[in-house]
Amino acid sequence: MNSTSSRRRVVRAMVAGLALTGLLSACGGSGSGDKASSGPVTIPFWGWANGQEAVVKAFNAGHKDVRLKYTKVTDQLTMQKQLTNAVKAGNAPCLVQNTAEYVTTWVSQGALADITKYVEPIKSKFNAGSLASGLVQGKYYGVPTSSAPAFTIYRTDIFKKYGLKAPTTWAEFVAAGKVLKKHGVKITNYAGEDPSTLEVLAMQAGAHWYAIDGDAWKIDFQDAGSLKAAKVIQEIIDNDLASKLSFADYAAVQRNYDNGGTATRQISTWQMAGMVQNFTKSNGDWALAPWPTYTGEAAKTPAGTNQSGGVTLVTKQCAHQEQAAEAAVWMSTNTGAVKTMASPTTGNGVMPALADSDAYVGEAISSKLLGSNYEPAKKIVTDSLGTVTTDWVFGPDWTAMFTELQSGWAKVVSKQETVTELLAHMQEWTVKDLKSRGINVKG
Repeated sequence: MNSTSSRRRVVRAMVAGLALTGLLSACGGSGSGDKASSGPVTIPFWGWANGQEAVVKAFNAGHKDVRLKYTKVTDQLTMQKQLTNAVKAGNAPCLVQNTAEYVTTWVSQGALADITKYVEPIKSKFNAGSLASGLVQGKYYGVPTSSAPAFTIYRTDIFKKYGLKAPTTWAEFVAAGKVLKKHGVKITNYAGEDPSTLEVLAMQAGAHWYAIDGDAWKIDFQDAGSLKAAKVIQEIIDNDLASKLSFADYAAVQRNYDNGGTATRQISTWQMAGMVQNFTKSNGDWALAPWPTYTGEAAKTPAGTNQSGGVTLVTKQCAHQEQAAEAAVWMSTNTGAVKTMASPTTGNGVMPALADSDAYVGEAISSKLLGSNYEPAKKIVTDSLGTVTTDWVFGPDWTAMFTELQSGWAKVVSKQETVTELLAHMQEWTVKDLKSRGINVKG
């Protein structure tokens, strides 16, 4: 947790010292503010996480003057598209569930409200790293919801059957994959629409796709870290060690894991929820292990990706920004709400963003799923928070960049192009995209 905090403080301090002009595209007006109304104030809230309906119901039961109106969006990527359309149409919701990588993008587009005056008085309730997920240029645009543990979950029965131990390095991971392949089992799953695998392995390897250099953004998708990640991924693809199941058929993905078709996942606590809720055969056969390292390197796990760094954002178009901010704070701090969301059974298995969230580790993982491996798993989760990458920066066009990365990743998974070819394309594309937005860029 301290490592996460350090990363976010460094990154945000860098951004805070730079003017919006040039680094971020121009933002719009000051927002609609809070308007007087008769009767309860209604706060539209868009999200996708399991358990949010229950949290909204609890909030509404305890508040007479403010009511949350919840709309469940399919997933995070759908959220980006729907929010973009809503902002353009002038009918954005007040509250939006999102993750850290998209905050700078939405600020650059003038979509978010500055809620600093509502967050500052209560920021001691949160750990500094999670709090910074909604911070850009020294201003808060959202309230944190989750922390960022990351680890491997694997099938102990399958590994034992074939004489394997949990891989501690990516080299061991590939080697284990080659053994499992002989028995018709894949080591991991690469969904063609989800390039986060490339993102997190590059992040772990020390890559810096975006960095701040003076008054400009520096772009580098072909640094040593990115190429190191590319080598691992390419070997997995070339040797057919990964399943290729799309998350569009989420049930099929879960059945594959439950039936033993794929033996490991690199995940965070929230992804365990889907496993708990869908498995019928393999409960008790799973265990956690630290995220694999690159050979000869110290333990390091990615942070602030779509796996973590959750935040509830307040939009600029919201007519009741104060009430929206207060509702967001309640959802992230109320004991009942936090327990609901931390549980992989009732919620989404997220680690809370609270200053002291270790007490919720037991809530965020499942004894049903892990069986006798439940107690050792607690230490894996807490230890991972101390090995989080500390120097990753998300750029102002992350949403657009990630969409382009998706298209290329689909070709990589289907062997139509290599990972290094995709990285070369992303280098050229991202520089061109930032320049088209009037943003200062080097690369």
